Amino acid sequence: MTAEDAAATEAVRAAARAARATVTGLAAAPESAVDAALAAMAAAVESAAPAVLRANEQDMRAAADRGLAAGVRDRLRLDERRLTAIAAQLEILAGVPAEPASRRIRDLPGGLVLTERRRPVGVIGANFEARPNVVVDVASQLIKSRNAGVLRTGSAALGSAIALADEVIAPALAKAGLDPAAIQLVRVPGQAAAYALVREPKLVPLVILRGSGASTRSLAAEGAAHGVRTLAHADGGGVLYVHSSAQRSMSAALIAASLDRLGVCNRLNLLLLDSTLWDEWLPRVTAQLDGLGIAASLPPHDHPLGYEWALDPEREATVTVAAAGSPAEAAAIANDETSGLAAGIVAEDPVAAAVFLGGYAGTGAFWNATTRLLDGFKLLQVPETGINIDAVPGPRGPVTFRDLALRQFVVTPE
Repeated sequence: MTAEDAAATEAVRAAARAARATVTGLAAAPESAVDAALAAMAAAVESAAPAVLRANEQDMRAAADRGLAAGVRDRLRLDERRLTAIAAQLEILAGVPAEPASRRIRDLPGGLVLTERRRPVGVIGANFEARPNVVVDVASQLIKSRNAGVLRTGSAALGSAIALADEVIAPALAKAGLDPAAIQLVRVPGQAAAYALVREPKLVPLVILRGSGASTRSLAAEGAAHGVRTLAHADGGGVLYVHSSAQRSMSAALIAASLDRLGVCNRLNLLLLDSTLWDEWLPRVTAQLDGLGIAASLPPHDHPLGYEWALDPEREATVTVAAAGSPAEAAAIANDETSGLAAGIVAEDPVAAAVFLGGYAGTGAFWNATTRLLDGFKLLQVPETGINIDAVPGPRGPVTFRDLALRQFVVTPE
C-alpha cells in the first residue's frame, strides 16, 4: 500500500467511525428535529453565501488553470442563482412528510400480527463528481432518511465542498439539536479515497456512486469485491425518437429543451429520425443543431450509437443522429445501444407512442416531453442522490430519501 493509499484509507475509516457514532441518536431523533435541520441548512446556504462563493471562486480558478473542460467547469460553478435554488429545494424537502415508520401487513395464526418497519441503513457513503450542489443534495437526503454519511467529491470541488460542510451542513445540524458529525466529508484529494470508501463493508455497507462511466463502473466492481453494496449511476444519455406523425414545432422545441445543458446525464445524446422523415427533416435538424452550437454525428458513425457525449470533454457539444424504421425499432435501439437511462418519442399518433413506451425498458420513458425531466426534483419535487439504472429489483430512477431504508418484518402478539 502506498503512502497515498494509506492516508486515504485512514481518512475514510476515521470519517466512517465518526459518522457511525451518531447513528443511534439520528435514528431516534424526532421528525421535527430532522426537518428543522433541513430548514436550517436552507437558511445557512443564504447566510454563508459569501464564504461559499469565495471558496468556489478559488476552485474555479484552479480548474481553469488545469485546463478542465467547459462542461466540468459548468458543473463546478456556484453563483447566487444556484445557491438560491439549493436553498429552495431544502425548504421544500423540510416540508415533505416522512415515510411511515411501520405498516401493518396482516394477521397471522395464533393471535399474531405481521408489521413491516422501515429502518435506516446506518452509514451510507457517496462518491460523486466535482459538483458542489451534490454535497448538499446528498447530505439532505441522508438526514431526511435518518442515515449518517461519508461523502467524497472530485478534487476540483473540494474547497467548495469543505465550505458547504463547515458553513452550512454542520451548523444546521447542531442548531437543530442533531450531532454535526453525522455528515462527514473526506478531505483527502485523489482517487485513492474513492476506492477506500468502497472497501469498508462493516463501516459503510452502502455507497452511492456517481460520475463518469468508466470510473464509476470500476468503483462498483471494487465495492462488489469487498462486499459493499453500491447504487451506481455510471452511464447516461437521453434518446429522442421523432415519429412520422410528429409536429415539427414540437420536435424542434424538445431538441432545444433537451440541450439546455451539455454536461448532464439526461441531455439529448441520440436523436432518432423516422426513416420516412430522414431525407426531408435531416437538413432542418442539422441546421437547428448547428444553430445551438451542436455538431451532428451522422452515419456512418465511427463510434457506438449510444456513445455518451457528455463524458467526452473534447466533443461534448455533439449529438448522434440516426434513422429508425418504426417505434418498435426505435425502442429496441434505445434498449440495446444505450445505457437505459431515458428515452422519449415525439408523436401525435397515440398508437405509435404506446408501442414505443411499451417497448422501451429503460428507467424513464417520455412522450412529447424532454428526457431532462428525469431528475429527482423535476419529477418528484425532492432532491436526488443520483439516478440508478440497474435492471434489477430495488430503487430505480432518481434515488431519494424514500429509497434509503431497510425493510424489517416484525411479528408481535395482537
